[in-house]
Amino acid sequence: MKINTIGFVASEAPKPQRAVKKMRKRYGNHDPEKADVIVALGGDGFMLETLHRFITREVPIYGMHRGTVGFLMNSYNEFDLVERLERCEPTVLHPLRMRAEGAGHSRHEALAINEVSLLRETRQAAKIKILIDGKERVPELICDGVLLSTPAGSTAYNLSAHGPIVPVGAHVLALTPISAFRPRRWRGALLPSAASVRFEIIEAMKRPVSAVADYAEVRQVMAVDVFEDRDVKLNLLFDPEHNLEERILHEQFTP
Repeated sequence: MKINTIGFVASEAPKPQRAVKKMRKRYGNHDPEKADVIVALGGDGFMLETLHRFITREVPIYGMHRGTVGFLMNSYNEFDLVERLERCEPTVLHPLRMRAEGAGHSRHEALAINEVSLLRETRQAAKIKILIDGKERVPELICDGVLLSTPAGSTAYNLSAHGPIVPVGAHVLALTPISAFRPRRWRGALLPSAASVRFEIIEAMKRPVSAVADYAEVRQVMAVDVFEDRDVKLNLLFDPEHNLEERILHEQFTP
């Protein structure tokens, strides 16, 4: 890809702030709202913030690792940036759209790049009914929670909850229970990316549940609908030798 202008953004931590000063001095300080490509310096958390911030622009975003976790980031090097950007491999991601019904029939909507998770709010386990494309699949899941993950998010909370790692090109979503008590043998499912998932909270007042889409949280939900929104495109750039597909594959063989 041909690069004319680069916009830099960085997390507030000292290391990425030092790095962004060097990069702006070397490559210019263009407005990220108008630049051809955005370079984000930080960790995976900051990359998620950047993707949400520019989600309506569909501008290519190239992450450089200056944070703690860097699964979505490329290695940091202040030299040869333009050449690296021009030979990058693009990866298109589609976020999940969450539509939650709260107490008093309030409506809430948010996008999730990693996952939508439902979590119990009190000491009592949650009771959740799960429907896939309108068909009841789990009549009553007694658990700490449950999540639906994108392939990009499958190595995050989903993996910590013992869910499967999903290749980006597989066009599937991971449905993973969190500390399930019953059904005891159910460990989750892989769903087609076109699937629509509905979570209905059983005994919602007695056993309150919150719904979280990346950073957006809705407390005391009654029901939550989640589906992949293919009208929204997130364009990530990766060095050819460290593309996202390879990282997800490599993660499955890491001790």
